[in-house]
Amino acid sequence: MPQQQLQAVLFDMDGTLVDTERLWWQAVEQIAGGLGRRLTEADQPEVLGRPVEHTAAWLAGATGTPVAEIAHELHREFADRVRTGIVPRPGALELLDALAREGVPTALVTASARAVADTVLDALGAGRFAVTVTADDTERAKPAPDPYLTACRALGVDPTRCVAVEDTHTGASSAEAAGCAVLVVPSLAPIAAAPRRSVLTSLVGVTPEHLRALVAYELRVMSWNLWHGGTKVDDHRAKQLKAILETGADIVGLQETAGTAAQELAEALGWYHHRAGENLGIISRHPIVAHFGDQHVGFYGAAGVRVRVAPGREVDIWTAHLDYTPYGPYEAAFDVLPAADLIAHEEVRLAQMRDALRRIAASADDTTPVVLVGDMNSPSHLDWPDVAWPVTKAAEEAGLRDSYREAHPDPAKHPGHTWSPIHSVHEDGSGRPEPQDRIDYVLHNGEGLRVLDSTTFVSGTPRSWPDVTGNDWPSDHAAVITTFALDHAVDRLRPIQDR
Repeated sequence: MPQQQLQAVLFDMDGTLVDTERLWWQAVEQIAGGLGRRLTEADQPEVLGRPVEHTAAWLAGATGTPVAEIAHELHREFADRVRTGIVPRPGALELLDALAREGVPTALVTASARAVADTVLDALGAGRFAVTVTADDTERAKPAPDPYLTACRALGVDPTRCVAVEDTHTGASSAEAAGCAVLVVPSLAPIAAAPRRSVLTSLVGVTPEHLRALVAYELRVMSWNLWHGGTKVDDHRAKQLKAILETGADIVGLQETAGTAAQELAEALGWYHHRAGENLGIISRHPIVAHFGDQHVGFYGAAGVRVRVAPGREVDIWTAHLDYTPYGPYEAAFDVLPAADLIAHEEVRLAQMRDALRRIAASADDTTPVVLVGDMNSPSHLDWPDVAWPVTKAAEEAGLRDSYREAHPDPAKHPGHTWSPIHSVHEDGSGRPEPQDRIDYVLHNGEGLRVLDSTTFVSGTPRSWPDVTGNDWPSDHAAVITTFALDHAVDRLRPIQDR
């Protein structure tokens, strides 16, 4: 199953659970008016979602009145209004009760002072919340992430597995900075939806299942050249299965499958698979719902599938293998060719990459993210400062981002070499060191797909060629594994109001 779980729901108080945002605005309006300052809509960012101290300092700067005096009056005026006018927001108590029935922990995370929060909790029921974080409990208030991070630490939960329910841009920014998905129900000022932020007009009808849909799924995608299907190593199929299970991969784009590897691995794992020609394959623990490209592709080329990770969440996965000759790192290291010649000699691979990119574009839509993995047999322009390798540049110009370099921007610190764990010296017998380089990739584009981590993987300590039959690692390439967060669609919750 996808790695997704709603660990907790974190609620703002003022304007979200109870209709106090208007009371706070009225309180500030009252105090400001007494100081000769008339509030307008332009003042909302300094008032809504802000702690008393922030608004008091802002008013002090505008009126010349001491901050402490304004803060005292704001506390008094707001507390008086809360005691006499607190009203739960529609749907708020029903959602809290539903979460309690399902055992989902909740926290109150408010910019109000503890005294005000306690007054509201008396009306709502303090027992509804496992944790309460107020303006008194963190050094930095919203929009800093501190209040939400404090609540998550107290609950012992991962912020990326939590949903924050907010009503202001300030509060939403705080929760997003902490890593939470956000559901916004604006109380006064309008707020736009965003990739990790859904917007509704009311909490009426919102259920725990709707909130679960907002939490990102983790998807681990692996690129692996199996090296003649793995047949150079003893017991290769068992070792391939062990490696896939060890990495926790969800989807593996394969090259050099020797025809049957994708099917055999998928059957052994109980997964889905797609075979394209004698060289390419994709295996997935999630259902494959569409096939792209030429299923009878030659040894070099690309093939793709659409994978349904969860209801309403799909990803296009492509695997590619490009020609290995002439090999640029050899020409650079052994022939000492200048950059212009190296680039000119990439014509075959560049044409193959462009063909793959055309096929990807032809099958893509506006809502489905795309991941292209493969053995490109070309270094990256992101790794070589003096050579603008055209294969990876073409992918970048088509909108594909290099997940390994997103996770590890410094190629000197994290070279990420995938060629080759078994070749330390060139196999022509000359004794020359084998150029080590990064030629296998996990590239991606599309909204809602975020890189959490990327790494290369080799199991054990492989012996060098030709003494490889007993290696634990049944390949001559390192694998590349990228962990993505697959976020919800922006309009994920829009149908709720119509049900």
